[in-house]
Amino acid sequence: MAESRHSVFRQFAASDWDGFLKGVEKEGLRVDRNGFIAQTPHPEALGSALTHPRITTDYSEALLELITPVFDSTAGMLKSLRDIHTFVQQNLGDEVFWATSMPCELDGDPSIPIAEYGSSNIGQLKHVYRQGLAVRYGRMMQSIAGAHYNLSLPDSFWHKWQELLGNEQSLKDFKSDQYFWLIRNFRRRSWLLMLLFGASPALDASFVAGVNHDLSRFDERTWFGEYATSLRMGDLGYHNNAQASLNICFNELSTYTQTLDRAIHTTWPAYESIGTRRGDKFIQINTSVLQIENEYYSAVRPKRTTQREEKPIQALEARGVEYIEVRCLDLDPFSPVGVNEAQIDFLDLFLLDCLLADSPRIGDAECERLDDNYKDVVANGRYRELALCRGGHRTPVSDAANDILSQLEPLAELLD
Repeated sequence: MAESRHSVFRQFAASDWDGFLKGVEKEGLRVDRNGFIAQTPHPEALGSALTHPRITTDYSEALLELITPVFDSTAGMLKSLRDIHTFVQQNLGDEVFWATSMPCELDGDPSIPIAEYGSSNIGQLKHVYRQGLAVRYGRMMQSIAGAHYNLSLPDSFWHKWQELLGNEQSLKDFKSDQYFWLIRNFRRRSWLLMLLFGASPALDASFVAGVNHDLSRFDERTWFGEYATSLRMGDLGYHNNAQASLNICFNELSTYTQTLDRAIHTTWPAYESIGTRRGDKFIQINTSVLQIENEYYSAVRPKRTTQREEKPIQALEARGVEYIEVRCLDLDPFSPVGVNEAQIDFLDLFLLDCLLADSPRIGDAECERLDDNYKDVVANGRYRELALCRGGHRTPVSDAANDILSQLEPLAELLD
């Protein structure tokens, strides 16, 4: 019987373990003193949203994105985020950072200004891409904020890990395969992150004005999902039929990049009917399922830093996976910077165990079950009787969660 990967990992001496490399991207709306989305331009004191390495904008001119450098410690990463956060708040004048993922008061699409990046070719392309998101999905969905956690392991780990596993691939291919191994298990378990860290069960009434929904009334200004954990990750948030047709389950890098490339070059009838221009202005880059790779929304992404004028797919194919990006985290409304130390420590443990646990390829039937489990926890994770499909039978969500947490305990003790 083959030795388990957990047992192999225990062969690492303390001196061999260099820990994780990590960074975070934290989004947040600028809001005026009346609690309404800011209508002002990106503050000049924050630098150029196009070129600043630490402070930029996401979809909207009002939706800031703060980006830390890469760190080898949680403490260093969070200090950097606090420092950037403090600098930004000091330069917002009468405005404040909105603390939650679901937006403040809005007044329909026109109240959400699309981000501007100047007159350069790249700046115009970024703006047209966002115009395309508006005509495809509406602006309301694009006003939602979250935190993205980026994690990798250093090459010193990968060299030792490859040696212990007796693998003879190139380091590039080995790392990519191992990151996809991790991602497959992330797909199997990501519902647990929604259960533990989902923090958007309610929203301002303006977000669903004129929209059919099944939320419950909390008060005059607020609707909520009775058992929801994350409205941000549900049907009211990031959800799209065209993208659902891609059916990506992350078995290997080649199929992942091929599927994305095909989506960028395959027209979608609804987008074709919109066209690419209104008068002399571009309103979307193209009429394909995806305008560019970044339009594909998923809870996790394999990533590679791009070089000048290089597309994400090209970077992945040329140099392999460099790190993974966890994209399903709601902002923690009880943390001044939207994430907290205990959460990051848990993510490190969770993701490492995703690498160490068995991870068979995901077939179509399992892929569908995993999507259903994720959606069930997003919509009804706080319902005590909720059951998830695991191993061909239904398991109460509390039992399923405790099973995973119990599996993590020995690894947590080892890392301590």
